[in-house]
Amino acid sequence: MNTKIITFGEVIMRLSPPGNRTMKQSHEMEFFFGGTELNVASSLATMGCDVRHISSVSNDFVGEAAVSFIKSFGIDTTFITKNDHPLGLYFLEVGSSVRASRIAYNRLNGSFAHIPSGQIDWKKALEGCKYFHWTGISPGISESVYNNLKEGLEIARQMGIEVTTDPAYRSNLWKYGKKGKDILKELVSYSTIFIGGVNEINELLGTQFSSDKEGFIAASKELKQQIPSIDKVFDKIRIGVTASDQQTQGRSVIKGQYFETTILEINPVVDRIGTGDAFAAGLIYGLLNFDDEKALKFANAACAIKHTILGDINYCSVEDILEVMNGNSGGRIKR
Repeated sequence: MNTKIITFGEVIMRLSPPGNRTMKQSHEMEFFFGGTELNVASSLATMGCDVRHISSVSNDFVGEAAVSFIKSFGIDTTFITKNDHPLGLYFLEVGSSVRASRIAYNRLNGSFAHIPSGQIDWKKALEGCKYFHWTGISPGISESVYNNLKEGLEIARQMGIEVTTDPAYRSNLWKYGKKGKDILKELVSYSTIFIGGVNEINELLGTQFSSDKEGFIAASKELKQQIPSIDKVFDKIRIGVTASDQQTQGRSVIKGQYFETTILEINPVVDRIGTGDAFAAGLIYGLLNFDDEKALKFANAACAIKHTILGDINYCSVEDILEVMNGNSGGRIKR
């Protein structure tokens, strides 16, 4: 059985003051490598999946360090190229309690943004692939990224590959003259599994569905009607009490049938970055190994447990996630 998973997206460096300090009060920074799609790839690799990541990094010691980091997970880096633009990065102040976290990006002139159109041999890159995952962040970065992604999606569908998408719309991207929501709707039409909720569907379709259960069901049905390739819709609900106290729940609509998980509470939160990516990775793993309802529960547990891990990536094993999914959330020491 083909079980290789392909991800396509930026490799980005995160710089953060230690702990919960602000930039103004800190004279040192911690750095982490991540990126939405890479976070998914790394989590899946940690869970034992066969993963290949496609990207472009800087042709310097920073790019070398990034590739070395990716390889440390056992991820195939054959289709990661290099160019003479710097690696994209972002700055994060980690909030606490009533103080929100803050992020500032520097990615639009980075190495991934300058990946040349037509550079990727997609037929070779997708060989043996079962799932291809992309997000709405990538095509917003540059037109060449959009062109590469569209080509890859076209070939993936020709090859009968399942395509998962988290079509996140970021208004601070899309600086190259394209209308983001139109492009995302076009690219979603090549996808089969939609990871998003009412907000994402409303942005994509220009609708105004409510975010309650009935609204989610109606929005999912409208999405299926307008984009028939979508077979399944999975949504992650986040309920923020404070920056340090979060709740997560998963829900889905598959062939008109509604599922939802129990609510999981995380308090205190260590790091919110990458929790949606952990949900996506958990879902893909679940779809490969379980039925749809259990896959949703596994994804929600993966999302919850990522809130307890510093950095962008969910380092937890399948066994760790299953324990949380099965209700063992007491945090007892394992000896």
